[in-house]
Amino acid sequence: MAKYVDGFVLVVPRDKAEEYRKMAEGGRDMWMKYGALEYYECRGDDLVPQEMGGEKARAFTEMTGAKSDETVWFSFIVFKSKEHRDEVNAKVMEEMNKQMEENKDMSMPFDMKRMAYGGFQVEVVG
Repeated sequence: MAKYVDGFVLVVPRDKAEEYRKMAEGGRDMWMKYGALEYYECRGDDLVPQEMGGEKARAFTEMTGAKSDETVWFSFIVFKSKEHRDEVNAKVMEEMNKQMEENKDMSMPFDMKRMAYGGFQVEVVG
């Protein structure tokens, strides 16, 4: 079965990690409610680049410009297909737009301008 993944990389100040985690739990609940297959929010733990085949990989902290008081989060949501992703995301965005009025004064626990996002077609599954 082909699957589709939405992936995110973002930088969260360490002192806002708990605030972000709570926000992510709400996101998880919403995406799962509307049909996502799986939902993951992963906080950077071992971000020291490793040597692979004689080459040193680039660190997520370097790639994102994360400072010592920030950490990198890697997050992804799994769907049946791109079409399924589009259907689920439309429902999620509709609900989020309804909630925007009541949350208009809430500040995000991370800088949206430093978040990377993309949709990915799954090619290899283990």
